[in-house]
Amino acid sequence: MNKKSIKDIDVKNKKIFVRVDLNVPLDDEGNITDETRIIASLPTIDYLIKNNAKIILASHLGRPKGKFVEKLKMDPVAIALGKHLDKEIKKMDYVISDKVKNEVKDLRSGDILLLENLRFDPREKSNDDNFSRELAKLADIYVNDAFGTSHRKHASMVGICKYIPSVMGLLLEKELRSLSSLLKKPKHPFVTILGGSKISDKIGVVRNLLNVVDTVIAGGGMCYTFLKSIGFEIGNSLLEEDMLEYCKQVLDEFKDKGKKFMLPEDVVVAKEFKHDSILKTVNIEEIPEDWLGLDIGPRTIDKYKEEIMRAKTILWNGPMGVFEWESFEKGTKEIAYAIIESKAKTVVGGGDTIAAVKKYSVADKISYITTGGGASLKFLEGVKLPAVEALNNK
Repeated sequence: MNKKSIKDIDVKNKKIFVRVDLNVPLDDEGNITDETRIIASLPTIDYLIKNNAKIILASHLGRPKGKFVEKLKMDPVAIALGKHLDKEIKKMDYVISDKVKNEVKDLRSGDILLLENLRFDPREKSNDDNFSRELAKLADIYVNDAFGTSHRKHASMVGICKYIPSVMGLLLEKELRSLSSLLKKPKHPFVTILGGSKISDKIGVVRNLLNVVDTVIAGGGMCYTFLKSIGFEIGNSLLEEDMLEYCKQVLDEFKDKGKKFMLPEDVVVAKEFKHDSILKTVNIEEIPEDWLGLDIGPRTIDKYKEEIMRAKTILWNGPMGVFEWESFEKGTKEIAYAIIESKAKTVVGGGDTIAAVKKYSVADKISYITTGGGASLKFLEGVKLPAVEALNNK
């Protein structure tokens, strides 16, 4: 947190390039289905409006792969932003063009310009130096408020910082403070709940938290690689074969340090990966050869809930099963309810986990929901985020 914040500089009458994360989910008709990231960006934008800045907003949307994609234009985002701010948002059809430059010149204090999808230009992802310089020429000051993309070394995240003063926005600062507190000053017992499909996405987090966490609770598809690593047969359940030795080492390290790493005792298995498949609950040593695990079982839920109720700090990333299907949602639902019934400080991250807490109407009872999926995992691994490193020091 030795980086300069937007509150450390004078923004009055200055042109401010704000890299926001407005990468919202869209339905097939191009309608926004979740405005969480738009709402999260508002405090920084409001601050700049109140302090008479001239605001240039830039974000990516979806994965256009360096090409123009009609349904990934920023138009619906501009409309949603305008409604939240009760203000006209001038949306441009390009990122860099003579028209954009002229509109920037004509900006008055409090005006907001939204550039087109940054990733329509292949130079964004390649961190092209000329593109970075062109972006920098639009403004006097750069503000990074896109925590969710701060693990990416892109032109609008890193390259631009070489050319103009660069500081944190309010959201980025809040994210870094909240996640830093988990690593530096958590109240104990500290319980981390990890689910989702891939252990390879989270193994770095597990190892970095080893010295600070008291208990890891494992669920989702990733738990089957751990179970296989200690000798259980897992049928057709999700398996990352190349992670088996790594998982065994992690379990040994937790045991050596006297920490708990909790794995399921029973699971809900299905004959096929279908929402209406034949299913049954079995002990982990009884998973049928051709079946696959899609949720944690009732005994495991009870055991996990007991541990959660003892916690003072909880970090949750990843669902316990295929919660999108009613037959396999009980584990995730019960864990969500247990978390809000606990007296712990609770931090939730990851797209699927956020979707789960919203589905079960508990989001407003979570202490902090991080907007960064991959970025939060990298940060909790202890990896320095390139877009944060590129900002000016105090």
